Amino acid sequence: MGVIMDQVVDQLPNEISRIHLTNLKERLRQVSTAWSLSDYESLLQFYIHILPRIMDAERCTIYIKEIGTAKIYSKFGTGLQGKQIEPPLEGSIVGEVTLSGNSIIQNDMSQKNGYHRKVDEGTGYITLNTVCVPIKSVTGRGVTGAIQVLNKKGEADFADEDLRMLEEIAQYLSMSIENIVVNQEMMRISSQLNREVERLDKEFFHDTQFIAESSGMREVLELVRVVCETPVSVLLQGENGTGKELIARLIHNFSDRRDQPFVAVNCASIPENLMESEFFGYEKGAFTGADHIRKGRFEEADGGTLFLDEIADMPQMIQPKFLRAIQEGEGSRLGSNKLIQYNFRLISATNKNLQEEVTAGRFREDLYFRLFTVEIRLPPLRERKEDIVPLAHAFLKDVAHRFKKNITSFAPDVLKILENYSWPGNVRQLLREIERLVAFTPDMETIKSERCSPELLAEPKTKNSIGMTGENLPEQVKALEIKLIVKALKKTNGNRASAANLLNITRQGLYKKMKRYQMEEG
Repeated sequence: MGVIMDQVVDQLPNEISRIHLTNLKERLRQVSTAWSLSDYESLLQFYIHILPRIMDAERCTIYIKEIGTAKIYSKFGTGLQGKQIEPPLEGSIVGEVTLSGNSIIQNDMSQKNGYHRKVDEGTGYITLNTVCVPIKSVTGRGVTGAIQVLNKKGEADFADEDLRMLEEIAQYLSMSIENIVVNQEMMRISSQLNREVERLDKEFFHDTQFIAESSGMREVLELVRVVCETPVSVLLQGENGTGKELIARLIHNFSDRRDQPFVAVNCASIPENLMESEFFGYEKGAFTGADHIRKGRFEEADGGTLFLDEIADMPQMIQPKFLRAIQEGEGSRLGSNKLIQYNFRLISATNKNLQEEVTAGRFREDLYFRLFTVEIRLPPLRERKEDIVPLAHAFLKDVAHRFKKNITSFAPDVLKILENYSWPGNVRQLLREIERLVAFTPDMETIKSERCSPELLAEPKTKNSIGMTGENLPEQVKALEIKLIVKALKKTNGNRASAANLLNITRQGLYKKMKRYQMEEG
């Protein structure tokens, strides 16, 4: 619709009409994004309340089908009072409707056996007849749920007219159901990912977090040591898998807030319409489904550290409120006007260039300058080659212990392969590779190269890297010259004139080679 509107706007000759239509287009966008998850749930509850009246029946239940599973469960229903019904796909009317996508009318149910008998025993209700119709996805992804109406009043039976009415209502409910299903699946995956990252931190990084043979990681740990002693806000920049949360925990654990909470939030994993309640919390009754008080992340981190991962993905609509909360150190739960004071240390992390996000208008400049005082860049694993083998040995020890295997060593060519690989997934990918190698290696044996994953074995030899040469002579000569230049510069503490003398070439010749091989100057 947005593309069509753009075309219409461009073709309008009247400037006033064009401005008016542009404003309407913006209002249309605002309307389409105005509804939150609680609004959709409120609509479902309204239908639960009104449908029995419309259809002259006693009860109504709306069921949802969970994505990727065979589970169907009642979301809202008359008289359920917190109970959840989970009808099986086979042996229940709701299951049959969900599987087939076809509607069902069933009268004289008191004379028949089925899942409804089991539900009646648990609820004390007697099911006499029912009409049940599928709720179909608005995006063409099959059946997402079902509506079931029970017991026509006046000892009457449900008729085809009732079925057609319920099918029409189901069409209107499909958008609400799909929104709820997708939101729940997003939260499930988000929770799963957070648990996985937590598991990796606890099980694998505990003994290996201080491995820093490379100068890049030693510089990072030195910065960590300095910022631990001061209450400044910190921004951690680095690719996925470089250990940003690990460094954040390190800063917290060595600060004077170590005995207070460390609260980690992945900004990219929270649906936009849940952002405000996630950070600020809510009071009981603030919206449909808010049946208890919930503290927000700001409150949970009080006295401790709030770690915001993927900060660049924070939706723009929450950024002004977020800025005020960290600037003023206060905020209110949804459904309350009472101000709550916040006292936490802020550590943020991102794999994006935050300054570029500001320039592109995707991130507020005032929030950018408020987020951090110190920036720490975590080098990717390909820039810290010296750490690969020590990390691999440390991971091997941990993984073998967890897998209950007696595997203690790598074949030499395996270590070469690990050193030469570019590791786009960084330390996390290295850990996964060691898990694979241990899983495929028989007990008591040495890990061999043929068990490496295909992407490692297929990795082309890196150009312009010392000790990683290709098959042809020019590449080997090039690698050798780079290696000798680096060695000479190290021996002479970076003095190029002395390095040229050691190499028995002119100073100008050394400059030309360094420029040709794109070696760092300065």
